[in-house]
Amino acid sequence: MNRQLRIPQGWDVTNIPDQSGRRILITGGNSGLGLATAQALTRRGASVTITSRDLDRGERARRQIGMGAQVIPLDLTDLEKIHATAETIVSAGEVFDVVILNAGIMATPLRLTRDGFESQMATNHLGHFAFAGLIKDFIGERLISISSQAHRIGSFGTGSREDIRGRCTGVGRYAPWAAYGASKLANLLFIAELERRRIKNNWRFIPLAAHPGWASTNLFQSGGREASLQDRISHLATRVIAQSAAQGALPALCAATFPNLIGSSYIGPDGLGQMWGKPQLTRARPLAYDQTLGANLWAVSEELTGVAWENSPHA
Repeated sequence: MNRQLRIPQGWDVTNIPDQSGRRILITGGNSGLGLATAQALTRRGASVTITSRDLDRGERARRQIGMGAQVIPLDLTDLEKIHATAETIVSAGEVFDVVILNAGIMATPLRLTRDGFESQMATNHLGHFAFAGLIKDFIGERLISISSQAHRIGSFGTGSREDIRGRCTGVGRYAPWAAYGASKLANLLFIAELERRRIKNNWRFIPLAAHPGWASTNLFQSGGREASLQDRISHLATRVIAQSAAQGALPALCAATFPNLIGSSYIGPDGLGQMWGKPQLTRARPLAYDQTLGANLWAVSEELTGVAWENSPHA
């Protein structure tokens, strides 16, 4: 745990400082945690832009978010479309103070994207890796990745580039929840490796991670999967027991606005099992900080997406 500062116990939206003049980009801001995050930041004065694969849904969310919100298209399963959205941002030439990589799907059946990636790894990691790499010179202060406690069940086999490549491309035995766990482990490996490279390259923003705990969102319906009995039971329990999306958004809001956070900090709820509660600094499982695994994942991610962070054309 980061010992150089402490998030006050009970931190909530009332503790968010004035965000007037700040520009914030949230992927997948059309529903769930992303929408709740966008609404809270807008209420504190931020100028928020959300991305949505479906622009009609994005436009409905924009109206819910409030004055000044904008929506742009982003399909994280399609590298060509990722490049197009990134080029729109680059061409505008305006810097986002904070970028929150929030969009995701969970425990979907095996599907490959048009680029040949397993859909959960594509949406939750590879697409975000490519998108953030393409716009990195237009991120001013913080890049935040939304992970999950499910990272604790994630694995990349031996951790070799071959095994990582297989996971990313759907090779071998496939289990929806194991693939989801791997994608959420990838989020944390990405942030830890990005912090090492940020220091080396003197990039101006800090990478951070957050997880919502157990929050009631539409993630169970995402990705078009047919719900199994386990899924239906989990969904019912989520509706009855889990905290709201607004509560689940608190760790991301804290990561976006709490002052003096150190790169690679990880924020989650402070309740039992980190499933509920108010934001606190926490730690992921040790594997999420493994430097060899992080470097291998980074190399495979660059290879598959064709986006080389340290050779950015906008550097």
